[in-house]
Amino acid sequence: MIKKILILLLFIPSLVFAHGGEDDEGSKKTTVKPAAYFSSEAISDVYELLVKYQPLLPGKEATFKLFVSDFNTNVPVDSATLQIAVADNPNIKLAVTQIDEGVYEVKGIFPEKKSYNLTVNINSSLGPDLILINNITIGKELEKPATAVHADMHWYQSTLFFGISGLLSGLLLMFFVMKRTNRKVAASIIILLCLLPTATYNTASAHGGEDDEAGSKSGGAMSSTFMVEKESQFLFGILTQKIETGNFNQSTQVLGTIIPSSQGRAVIQSPQTGKIISLKVSVGQRVSSGQVLAVIEQQVDAGTQINILSQRNAVDAEFNAAKAQYDRLKAIEDIAAKKDVTEAKARYETASKNKQLFTANAERSTGNTKMITLTAPISGVVGAFNYSIGAVVNAGETLFDITNLEKVLVETQVFANDAAQLKSVENITASSNIQNDTTTYRLKLVSTAQSVNGANQSQKVIFEIINPKSQFKIGENIKVFIFSKDISTQVIVPSNAIAEINGKPAVFVKDKAEQYSISYINKGTSNGKYTTIIKGVEEGERVVTTGVYQMKTIYLNQ
Repeated sequence: MIKKILILLLFIPSLVFAHGGEDDEGSKKTTVKPAAYFSSEAISDVYELLVKYQPLLPGKEATFKLFVSDFNTNVPVDSATLQIAVADNPNIKLAVTQIDEGVYEVKGIFPEKKSYNLTVNINSSLGPDLILINNITIGKELEKPATAVHADMHWYQSTLFFGISGLLSGLLLMFFVMKRTNRKVAASIIILLCLLPTATYNTASAHGGEDDEAGSKSGGAMSSTFMVEKESQFLFGILTQKIETGNFNQSTQVLGTIIPSSQGRAVIQSPQTGKIISLKVSVGQRVSSGQVLAVIEQQVDAGTQINILSQRNAVDAEFNAAKAQYDRLKAIEDIAAKKDVTEAKARYETASKNKQLFTANAERSTGNTKMITLTAPISGVVGAFNYSIGAVVNAGETLFDITNLEKVLVETQVFANDAAQLKSVENITASSNIQNDTTTYRLKLVSTAQSVNGANQSQKVIFEIINPKSQFKIGENIKVFIFSKDISTQVIVPSNAIAEINGKPAVFVKDKAEQYSISYINKGTSNGKYTTIIKGVEEGERVVTTGVYQMKTIYLNQ
C-alpha cells in the first residue's frame, strides 16, 4: 500500500507542470498606446485653454495650437485678442494667428531645452482674463510604442524538462526507499521534494496571473473615461453646461392631438348634382369669407324643367292678377272701400316679391341648365382639389376644404389624477414637432371632460393654443406639459443631456479639456425640459448637453 502511495506522489510534479503550461500560454502581453502629441491646459472661471504640439526643438521655430473655449459651455471663443508671453524669458517673441473658430496658431523660437511657462492675456466677448499655462516642454521626444517581448525559453526552462526530470527523480528515490530500512524518513523526504516544484509553479503562476489580469484590463473592459480631441469637439459642436441646484416645477406630460377650431375648417360640397364649369381659386390660395370659389352647372331633367315652368307661370299669373286688381282699385280709390284698396296693395307687393325671388333662383336657367355658385364660409387656405373643371359631381360630394390654422385646439387624454390638478396649475405649455423650433406655446383650458373613456378610464380635455403662428397642423401629435405650483430645489440637468447606454440612463461629464467620463444616474421626475437627478452627478460638474449622440458613438467605439 505504501508503495502505491509513493508512486502516486511521484507523478504529482509531472501533472502540475503540465497544467502550468496552459496558464503560461494563456497569459497575454499588454501594450500601452503612447500619446501622439504633447498638451498642456489651463482654466479659469471663464476660459479653458489647451495647448497641443508635436516635439519642439530648441533654437528652431516652434509652432503649436492654442484652443480657446468657454469653460462652462465649451463654446469656441472666436475673434479673441491674445497677448502671449514667456514667463521665464520675456525676450522671446510669440506671434498669434487665428486659423479657425476658437483655434489659434502660436509661433516662436525657444532657445533652450527645458519647460517654459506661458502667460496668456485674453480679451473677448466673455471679458478679459490673465491665465498661466505651465510646462511647454522643448526638446522632449514622444514615447515610442511599447513592443511585446517574447523571450525564447531555454530547454532547461521548459515544462517537458521539469516533467521528465521529476519522473526520473521519483524513480530513483523509489529505488532508494526500497533499499533503506527507515521508510518513514524517506517518505517524508519524497513528499517534501514533490512539493518544491509545486511551490515553484505557484509562484510563477501568481506572477503570470498579474500579467493576464493586466491584459484583460487593457483589452476587455471598457473604461468609463475616454478622450475626445478638441478638434472633434469643435467639429461636432460638443457643448456642456454646469450642473446647478435650481427650482424645479413638477409637471405632468400628456399626449395631445391638434384639432381645428369651430371656425378653423370648412368643407366645400356640391348641393346638387352637376358639372364644374369654373374654379375661381387654386390650391394653397388664401381666401376670405364670402369669396366665390366655384360655379357648378346643374343638369335639369324634363320633368323638373316642366315643374319650373309651371311654377313660373303661376307666379306670373298671380303677379299680373294682383297688379290688375290693385291698378283698378287705385283708379277708383275715391269711391272704393279703403279696406279693399289695402288688401289689393298687400297682395300686389307679395306677388312682386315672389316673382323677384323666383327670378333670382330659377330664371338663371338657360334651357335645361341651372348655375350654382359656391362661396367660402370662412377665411383660410384652400386645400387639395378632389375634382377639376369639367368633372361631374354628385350632391354632397366634397370638392376641397379650407383650413384656418390661426386658431387651433388640442385634444388630450388626461387621467383622473392629472385632471384634478387642472384646477391649480401654474401654466400649461406645448412644443412644436418642427425641427429646431424651441418655441414654447401657452395653452388655455377650453373644455373639461364630460365623459370618461371606458377602455382606459381617461378623460378628454380640450385646450386652445394661444398665438400658434400656424406652426401646428391638423392631426399632429404634440406633447403637452401641465406644470403644478409646487416648486422644489433639486439637482437638475437638461433632459436632452441624458443618453441611454446599455439600457441604463447616463450623462457625459467633462473632466478636462480633452477628457470625458460617463456617469450612470438615477433619474427623478421630469418636466420635459429638465430632469431631476437623484444620484450619479454632483453640483458644479459639467455635463454634455449638445452632441450627446456623437459622444455616445465615440464612447462605444473606444
